[in-house]
Amino acid sequence: MAAGVLCAAGPAPTWHEGGWSGIPRARLTPAGEDSVAVWARGQGGFVWRYERRAAECLSWRWRVDHGPPATRLDRRGGDDRALSVTIGFAGWPARASAWQRTQHAMAQAGAGARPLPRAALVFVWGGTGEEPRGFESPYMAGLGRVWVLRPADARRGVWKEERVNLPALWRDTFGGPVPPVEKIAISVDSDDTGSRVEARVDAIRFGPCGSPS
Repeated sequence: MAAGVLCAAGPAPTWHEGGWSGIPRARLTPAGEDSVAVWARGQGGFVWRYERRAAECLSWRWRVDHGPPATRLDRRGGDDRALSVTIGFAGWPARASAWQRTQHAMAQAGAGARPLPRAALVFVWGGTGEEPRGFESPYMAGLGRVWVLRPADARRGVWKEERVNLPALWRDTFGGPVPPVEKIAISVDSDDTGSRVEARVDAIRFGPCGSPS
């Protein structure tokens, strides 16, 4: 078992389906614990699983065969994207305000039995590529930051490798001690543009932040 894992070894984590009110549900099909295929036609949705562990580096590969056109992701409305990989954390940012905690409590009430992380880092294939680096999610009351890793006009039909340093990004974004990772989610959003999406995320791995092998 990797150092820092917070729970004992056991069955492979289970993916759970989810969606957003008023948006037709996309089809996201997990293949084991480290791969998700995505199909959408003007739809949205996500799958998520518990991933309780110390924050490390995260790597994966992904490809988009069809996806939405470029839309601005740093504003509400019209913000479609082919793929997002979201990492949820179990702890609050060091400077989380009472207002942010209240907004989180309201969002949790709306989510029902699905527990929401207290903060999140989001990595996206989509957008214009002109969004600021690590911009504040317009939907998360300052508790989520978004990185466009591949803009919507990135080359399609080919695999792209990604690797992100979660502890470093947390410290740069929120400051203070890095809390444990709590969950991972894969999502798609194409309802505003009515776009067709065919994409896949594969080889999802957590590991130490040494030199890539």
